[in-house]
Amino acid sequence: MPIKTHQDEKPTLNMTPLIDILFLLIIFFMVGTKFTEIERKIELEVPEVSDTQTPETPPQHKIINVYRDGSVMFNDQLLDLDQLEQQLVQLRQQSSTLSVIIRGDAEGAFQNVASVLSVCRRAGVSDMGVSVRMARKDE
Repeated sequence: MPIKTHQDEKPTLNMTPLIDILFLLIIFFMVGTKFTEIERKIELEVPEVSDTQTPETPPQHKIINVYRDGSVMFNDQLLDLDQLEQQLVQLRQQSSTLSVIIRGDAEGAFQNVASVLSVCRRAGVSDMGVSVRMARKDE
């Protein structure tokens, strides 16, 4: 079997796809620039409103942590259920759209989470959720 001692052809880089992509990008940016020019040329005056009332704030998402021993942490403070209810009522008075996510310890009793859910309901919070973690399939 004969062994080749020289190369027949030198490897080359095909520039055609790169040039095609470059031209497509140039066309894309040229067309995009034309649209912004058209928007600036539209003579349109936006109407003004006299009502200076600020719109309602977006929903507040608050997290309540319920630990294994039943202790509750809200806004970086350990609270009992009565204190938690008072704080939630105050937040509800400030904003009608209050959302609460309850994160309970997996090893703790579910009764602790249920008690916090009950406190949230008494405080008038209607948007509540319980946080869980999805199990990995390889476990």
